[in-house]
Amino acid sequence: MAKAEPKYTNALIHESSPYLQQHAHNPVNWLPWGEDAFALARMQNKPVFLSIGYSTCHWCHVMEHESFEDPAVAEVLNRYFIAIKVDREERPDIDAVYMHAAQMINGSGGWPLNLLLTPDKKPFYAATYLPKDNRFGRIGLIDLANRIGEMWQHDRKRIESSAESIGSALTRSIDMAAPGDMDAALIDKAYQDTAKSFDISHGGFGGAPKFPTAQRLLFLLRYAVLKDKPEALTMVEKTLVAMQRGGIHDQLGGGFHRYSTDANWLLPHFEKMLYDQAMLMMAYSEGWLATGNQSFAATARDIAEYLLRDMHDSGGAFYSAEDADSEGEEGKFYVWSADEIRAVLGKRADDFMRAYGVEKAGNFSDEATHQKTGVNILYRSGAVDLAAFAGDRKKLLTVRDHRIHPFRDDKVLTDWNGMTIAALAFAGKVLDEPRYVQAAANAADFVLTHLRDNKGELLHRWRAGKSAIAGQLEDYTSMVWGLTELYEASFEPRWLAEALKLNNIMLSRFKGKDGGFYQTSQSDELIARPMEIFDSALPSGNAVAMHNLLRLSRLTGDADLASEAAAVADHFAGTAERAPSGVLHLLSAVLMAESRGREIVLVGKRESSGARDMLHLIRQHYRPNDVVLWHDAAIEQLASFTRGQKTIDNKVTAYVCENFQCNLPVSSASALEGLLN
Repeated sequence: MAKAEPKYTNALIHESSPYLQQHAHNPVNWLPWGEDAFALARMQNKPVFLSIGYSTCHWCHVMEHESFEDPAVAEVLNRYFIAIKVDREERPDIDAVYMHAAQMINGSGGWPLNLLLTPDKKPFYAATYLPKDNRFGRIGLIDLANRIGEMWQHDRKRIESSAESIGSALTRSIDMAAPGDMDAALIDKAYQDTAKSFDISHGGFGGAPKFPTAQRLLFLLRYAVLKDKPEALTMVEKTLVAMQRGGIHDQLGGGFHRYSTDANWLLPHFEKMLYDQAMLMMAYSEGWLATGNQSFAATARDIAEYLLRDMHDSGGAFYSAEDADSEGEEGKFYVWSADEIRAVLGKRADDFMRAYGVEKAGNFSDEATHQKTGVNILYRSGAVDLAAFAGDRKKLLTVRDHRIHPFRDDKVLTDWNGMTIAALAFAGKVLDEPRYVQAAANAADFVLTHLRDNKGELLHRWRAGKSAIAGQLEDYTSMVWGLTELYEASFEPRWLAEALKLNNIMLSRFKGKDGGFYQTSQSDELIARPMEIFDSALPSGNAVAMHNLLRLSRLTGDADLASEAAAVADHFAGTAERAPSGVLHLLSAVLMAESRGREIVLVGKRESSGARDMLHLIRQHYRPNDVVLWHDAAIEQLASFTRGQKTIDNKVTAYVCENFQCNLPVSSASALEGLLN
């Protein structure tokens, strides 16, 4: 049967974003963000209905099906408003400004994010999910649209006065800076605050819902080692073990779901985000180095294999996300009944079901009715022997692969790819998996080829052969991070050279006058220019910038870069003092700056046994403050302090500098071990 032609088509049909494409056949007359849309609002004398979401957002889907696909809702929105739809992953700058506005207006935010604006972009109302009709004290979208439409026509001054007040407050408050002198004592305060929220019973921090927040784990790992606090390491280890055993971890296909709706990591919100995979791969790789727990190395590999199998574009880059829903139901792709497992595994089913927590009545209850659902989330009920069940998992994965898959958002984002490059390069280096390093290199080549304009500046998004949207701060900081990790994993000088080029562009395009970096280059497109420091699901761009500046300073010997890093810390000193546990990744960088670190330069033939022994020694211990270079003519141009460094007796030789002084070179692994320990 031929597929029916859609009844409605709006201007989003011409957009590349999968999220915008999902709304292209709504009866709402959606327009993409742009000056044309606001000019139309001014010309027709209408306010703007701005709706922000992303393609794998469950409640965004709910609101679309309930309201935006409904002609009655569309009629009132089209009558009273110019409707604009924004993909927050394509335009994180727009999302940052209006999420900040929503938090000012309501004290909270989330997605879908819906705002009402004047034609000059000033917000006067904000909400998240809105039902179609009034429900349980929550105003419905139709009622809201009618009320505001009438008020715009008959009492507009009241709306404009409110919008002016909110717009002015937004402009004043969106720059998070509170300059001062960064006090290193805040590192201890942040640790103490974080420790108070640790869940001793289940791992993780706080109660339900529980998010992985990998940057918190990275902070604790560094704090444990650099401050000699083993209790911090205990918190990390317990959390990593609990997460990898839980339902938040896809026990068959690998990778992690977005978050757990309960406190013990069993029932996830099922979407999978690329950035979560990258950050958790980094956390598990570092966790393995710090603890020696082999299960952490296995989980890091598990994430990498998931990405390479399911999220990898043929050109080398990585896609953005997989949806929580399939066949109109959240999690349907991932859950199993006991009978389904028995049909696949036969006699082995009982052992598998005991190991993976499967119950005949199902192992979780419906959120609304609290009744058993009859299906199961797979989780490890204890310390499972993974090798013993490898064949069973493979059989179940093969069967699962024939189900209808969740929607995959196949756009390529520069910032999320930068983090993935960093994680794959680091994991490949410490796990001795050259395939991961090569995958990181392929992704880096893709970004540097397809996501740069003719001036060498980054673009934010690629999809189906089309690149667009000027790069933002996080695009630069994440790519610099990824390229720096890739250099230390491969010792190819071009990666360090590219990292330095992008870092220089970041300094010229995004730096504020007193230190700190804006999210966007100067533009009249937004009513405020955001400067973020608080960590969210991801570390802030300013925090990643500070890490990069410190690391590049040590790799190149450029003291000016260390001064730029100090300026970032001081720019946000007051903010950090007010909420130290909200800026953990920044404080990780401060900890890096105040702790001793070493610059290690290796000279000689990289293929020799001596080189392998030295690299193994360097890479099998958790030393987060050390940087490593391999000397050659190209590196001499990038790091002048390496000039004149030569081999001793034609053997691979290590030069180790620490605290602004250098030791005598050594040419054996045992002598190097003495210097490092």
